[in-house]
Amino acid sequence: MAEIDTARIVYQFEYEERLRCAFIGAGGHSYRNIYPAFQYAPIDLCAVCDLDAERAAQYARIFGAPRHYSDHRVMLERERPTAVFIVTSYDPDGRVQALDLALDCLSAGAHVWMEKPTASSTAEVAKLAELAQRANRIVVTGTKTVFSPVMRRAKEIVSSPEFGGPSSIFIRYPLSMPAFEQRTSLVEMNWFLDCIFHPAAAIFHLMGPIDRISHEWEAKTGASVTAIRFQSGAVGALHLAAGSSPSSPVDRTEVVGNNANIVIENGTTLTYYRPTSARESGRVGSFLVPTESAPLRWEPEYSYGQLYNKNLFYLGYVDEIVYFCDCIVNGTAPDRGSLEQAFQILQLFEAYRRTEPGRWTGVDAK
Repeated sequence: MAEIDTARIVYQFEYEERLRCAFIGAGGHSYRNIYPAFQYAPIDLCAVCDLDAERAAQYARIFGAPRHYSDHRVMLERERPTAVFIVTSYDPDGRVQALDLALDCLSAGAHVWMEKPTASSTAEVAKLAELAQRANRIVVTGTKTVFSPVMRRAKEIVSSPEFGGPSSIFIRYPLSMPAFEQRTSLVEMNWFLDCIFHPAAAIFHLMGPIDRISHEWEAKTGASVTAIRFQSGAVGALHLAAGSSPSSPVDRTEVVGNNANIVIENGTTLTYYRPTSARESGRVGSFLVPTESAPLRWEPEYSYGQLYNKNLFYLGYVDEIVYFCDCIVNGTAPDRGSLEQAFQILQLFEAYRRTEPGRWTGVDAK
């Protein structure tokens, strides 16, 4: 399966065959980032559904769907889509609305792409996985971070023999966590659940399963720092930098190997500090290392109207949607955005909910 950063992009109308797809949700995020990504995927959008019938009609007209609905069950029965995209919000009690919608879609025989978060608990993800297996259908969660060009290249590098295996990781991401006594409330935890999927997906993608964590929490902004021990023996730190200025870059990721490291800045710039010979202290007059072991750096140029300069591409939206379609067409199980990875992220979420600051807890604890 060709990676989208090197493959020639195929426009929607150029595909010989397209998947019959429906969409549940007509919100701002889907308008900006999901529906527009269909321009580059093998998708035939047959219908749009939203509780607001007028809004569903507007989205159907704008994005080329011939029909619209306000009841997803009626849409599923009449349209019989091959796949359904779900981008919704939360119930008043804080539960993820997409979960029950996804279960209904699977029961109707449709594959499902759902925006993160997949669910509010590991038990709900397990329920979803059980039905997907019974129905022989694919479920992919929109974890765009691991589909971005820089993250895919980073994964290639840290997995290479030259890198020596990841030994430690540091991730900075601006996210506030509620006080421990508020974490029993899903309503209070909604924003944390919504956003933790971004750094957590990167952590599991680059480093593998977590063994245990311990975090410290700051009351004024809700910032926290988490120490991590991975099952591989590697270590890490997750700095949820609530309180940082909105004018600053959102995230920074660094993975260290053995005499090598990578740094991802602002989700779009990747620097690979390649293995090079140690320099004798006090005896070297130039900071320049040999060209063959000098750092490599990739960043967008942003000057031309090229596809790679669109946020739909450098943030990973198009790739995650094309990947989902490829999994359906080829009959392959997803290894990114999978329910297994969603389960791991929800295990981390539950670890934060049950563990007071300063205490260690196993992330896979039941």
